[in-house]
Amino acid sequence: MLIWFLPLFLFLLLVGLPVFFCLLAAPGALLWLNGQERDITLLYRNLYNGMDSFPLMAIPFFMLAGELMNRGGITVRLVEFSQALMGHLRGGLAQVNILSSILFAGLSGSAVADTSALGSMLIPAMEREGYTRKFAAAVTAASSVIGPIIPPSGIMIIYAYVMGESVAALFLAGIVPGILVGVGLMVMVRVMADKYDLPAARRVTFENVEIGGLESWVSFGLVRLNLGLLLVQFAPAADTTLSKWLTFLGAVLLAHGLMLGLRRVVSPEFRIVCKRAVVPLQTPILILGGILAGVFTPTEAAAVAVAYALLVGFLVLRTMKLKDLPEVFTRAGITSAVVLLLVGAAMSFKTVVSLSHAPEILAEFILTLSENPLILLFLINLLLFVVGMFLDAGPAIIILGPILAPVFEGLGVESVHFAIIMCVNLTVGLATPPMGLVLFVAASVSHERVTTIAKAILPFLAVEVAVIFLITFVPEISLTIPKLTGFLN
Repeated sequence: MLIWFLPLFLFLLLVGLPVFFCLLAAPGALLWLNGQERDITLLYRNLYNGMDSFPLMAIPFFMLAGELMNRGGITVRLVEFSQALMGHLRGGLAQVNILSSILFAGLSGSAVADTSALGSMLIPAMEREGYTRKFAAAVTAASSVIGPIIPPSGIMIIYAYVMGESVAALFLAGIVPGILVGVGLMVMVRVMADKYDLPAARRVTFENVEIGGLESWVSFGLVRLNLGLLLVQFAPAADTTLSKWLTFLGAVLLAHGLMLGLRRVVSPEFRIVCKRAVVPLQTPILILGGILAGVFTPTEAAAVAVAYALLVGFLVLRTMKLKDLPEVFTRAGITSAVVLLLVGAAMSFKTVVSLSHAPEILAEFILTLSENPLILLFLINLLLFVVGMFLDAGPAIIILGPILAPVFEGLGVESVHFAIIMCVNLTVGLATPPMGLVLFVAASVSHERVTTIAKAILPFLAVEVAVIFLITFVPEISLTIPKLTGFLN
């Protein structure tokens, strides 16, 4: 009888009860009807225990870091940098929109934040350049799903916690799929450029672009430091501490020489725009570099990201004031509270999932359809895509993860690979009609109807679906980086 908590959950969801209450009420009611009152106490005790976790502290920290970066004017610098790189192409601002989403993903990890921050700036700019409003909104919504795929990613932290996976492994596994989505969207824009008569290519000029003295020197140092650390990886292994430091010093000097050579072939305006983007783009480097080097855990990396965002906003860029902090903390706190309550309820929900033997029952049903893992992965992608049309990525992962993951792991699918399939698929659902959240955010920002944006976004959704199937049937796309870095055996 306990298995009926799933239909009851879906019924409560369809009648409009918030997901948090559905996750608790459906299994609680079935436990009571089944005479398992003692397990009801366990159910609601796990609500708190599910939130009382060190790894989950990364979620509020990453959200706070994203809010601080956004409030500190980082978005403008990323858009300028994207324009400097891509603005001269046919359909340039559409390409800039996508590249900005890729760069912004390393700061916020949120599709909604991406749509809101970049859309409010780029949709009006694209409209002034001759793009239709529906096309501008569609590009913004489609590219914003890259945010939760490229690390840091809130939904990957949730998945890792609920399913007991490594956060670092999931972060690393999301890098190539996120870039693939971005590149696929760029190719689609280029294909559509002639068909839809997108604005012709033109040279992008920057006027009155300035950089402060302190920021200039910080950018100067960071570029050479990062490039030096990269060059050291190709140097012969050093035996002593002194030789290691000498190797690093030589790499930094070589990096300085390369930068001086590059300086002669670019314009002063282009150089300033690039330097203005260095400090914000150090955030993902700091997060991933610290995790890979073993300096800190993903949770500690989130706290470091907040400290860096505060340092940048108040001392380097000087774009924030103390009066901005209450609103930033409030927004981050409310968003974090919603996510953490859902995670706590999910852990309670997971308890009843295990008591009901739902994974075993589902496994038996799935195996009656086919024993070929490839066919089953194709079918599960269809299921996840449909679920993503109606349910946000976080709740969907919380509900379906404990049920589906054990089934496919039993079929020999690598757990991290399945995690990426699920996260990417449900993230794309954020831009899928009829209930895609970023569609409504894009409609609010652009003042365009949701139905109009939903029609314009279909070619981009086709690209994202193709990438999902590519990730599904070529596991190396997701697993190569975690394997090379030792986070996946």
